[in-house]
Amino acid sequence: MTYVITSACVETKDGACAAVCPVDCIHPTEGESGYGEATQLYINPDECIECDACVGACPVGAPYAEENLPPELAHFKQINADWFAAG
Repeated sequence: MTYVITSACVETKDGACAAVCPVDCIHPTEGESGYGEATQLYINPDECIECDACVGACPVGAPYAEENLPPELAHFKQINADWFAAG
C-alpha cells in the first residue's frame, strides 16, 4: 500500500508533508521543475514507505493511506501514479 494526496491539496501545495517525508517521495516541491504547473503535490507510490508522517504534517488533510481512501477520492491513487509515470 501507499499514501495518496487528494483534492484538498489542489491549489494549496503547502509543502509541509514533503518537508517531513523521510524518503523524499513527495513532489514537486517549491523550486523543483514542474512546481508552478502542478495543481497539487503527489506521492510516488513506488517510493512511499507508509510512515504516516505526511498525514500529521498536512494542514488540509490531503494525504490518505490507500486503504482508507474514501470512494469519492479513490481516483487520486491513479492521479498520483500518473504524475510520476509522466515525469
